[in-house]
Amino acid sequence: MQGSNTSTTQLSIPTRLLDSIYKLALLASISLWLTAIRAPLWLDETHSFFVIKAGLSQIRSRMLPLPPPYAYILWFSTKLIGTSEVALRVPSILAMLGAVYLLYRAALELFDRDIARIAAVVFCLHPVVMFAALDVRPYAFAALAINASILALVHLRHNDSNWLAALFGLAAASIAYFQFLFVVLLPALAIAFLVIKTAPPKTFWRQAGVAFATFALASIPVIPVLRVMFQTRASHVFASRASWRDLVLTLTLQGLAFLLAGFLLLAQAKRKLDLRRPFLDWRGQVCALLAFVPILILFGVSRGTSIHIFVARYRLVAIPGIALCWAWIVSRITLPALRLVFCLALVSTAAYVHFRDPYSTTHGTTWKYALALADRNASTDNAPVLICSDFHEADDVPMPVGAAVKDNGLFAPLSYYSLSVPVVGLPRELNNEAIRVASAFLQDAAQRRQRFLAVVFKPSFRTLDWIVAHASATHSVRELGESNDIKVMEFTPRPQVSPMPLRVPRG
Repeated sequence: MQGSNTSTTQLSIPTRLLDSIYKLALLASISLWLTAIRAPLWLDETHSFFVIKAGLSQIRSRMLPLPPPYAYILWFSTKLIGTSEVALRVPSILAMLGAVYLLYRAALELFDRDIARIAAVVFCLHPVVMFAALDVRPYAFAALAINASILALVHLRHNDSNWLAALFGLAAASIAYFQFLFVVLLPALAIAFLVIKTAPPKTFWRQAGVAFATFALASIPVIPVLRVMFQTRASHVFASRASWRDLVLTLTLQGLAFLLAGFLLLAQAKRKLDLRRPFLDWRGQVCALLAFVPILILFGVSRGTSIHIFVARYRLVAIPGIALCWAWIVSRITLPALRLVFCLALVSTAAYVHFRDPYSTTHGTTWKYALALADRNASTDNAPVLICSDFHEADDVPMPVGAAVKDNGLFAPLSYYSLSVPVVGLPRELNNEAIRVASAFLQDAAQRRQRFLAVVFKPSFRTLDWIVAHASATHSVRELGESNDIKVMEFTPRPQVSPMPLRVPRG
């Protein structure tokens, strides 16, 4: 069912041309995703590869405690198209394209066709979506599950099918299979169901019961995961405290809301802004719930507790709702031509900002170049390399030893960008384990007069300073290079000074 707020204003642009322009705008928005498709993998992406590298039978043991559906999808994809950076990103791109389509279909149930297309464009242009669409991680599939649940939700407004209610519950449950933190959307879905459903009480409670029962059954496999992640929540905290600026930028599409405000003022000046409808009708309530409930939960937890989870990629859970909120606001503009101009202005401005960004062709901090530099230098004499893990979880466990370092998830970059020389693993922080392992290594290197390298990311620079201070008596230190805040340091044994012979005076 298409939204009932169809404008009676005659189009000044032929319908076929209007459709073609909107499709081109959507295509242009999607094309911005691909500017970084060839970028090297960042830390978490290499962990995704680590999970599947040993084969299908090892996925579950390498993935624990997280649910493995995405890993199975990625493994199957690599068997078809390979393991290059581009190939590894294909599943996420396809999943995000599916998410765009489902959001468009959901918006089409709420608004006119052109407004639904604008919702899809806003969704595609959001930096969080642009990152997730290329990320070799399960976030694009989580977006697909989120938008599937939203589509089922809006269809339930005038549909009394038990099968559709079950599909709604199943889609909602599947969100946690790809990102457990996205369960913060569930309260919004539940409240939106109360708002959106128009049916006699008997039908309402029957469908609600079916949806809840399906959700509960489908959620059973992830309950142990949620329990483990909650119990170990302190070891997964890595972000800084949430800022109001990040919240505003997320809601305003990195500040592009100024365009929306400008077009609203223009529409008001032309008397083409509908102010007669209630400010927050049922459509507005549903859109607001889907946008503000999840993002404010993430923000509130990050501001009020020590669990800082207001990370950009976690905010993806609210982006479909934010896009729908933008669409709901644009639907107040009653002139179709002005809506089209707004859409084109939004795409053009977003593209300009994107291509002006010097990091538009990168995708997170990569270890590729630092490891390549270290390997070229160390391979000449098989010098060992000290590496600090960049995973917070490394601070709470004993370090692997010997060849096990290269096949450990805490040192996942080595699974994709390999080193041909021996590696000694250290935690991320300068703790007792780091001091124990580094002390034993430095003592051995001093006795054997062995050259070695250290590859350390910025959060571990304290450990690097400790190593330099304790190795300076026996080794000279030289920085070989720095890439993405990852330093590569060389430690060369100092020349031994022969003791001066004693002269015995004559007579």
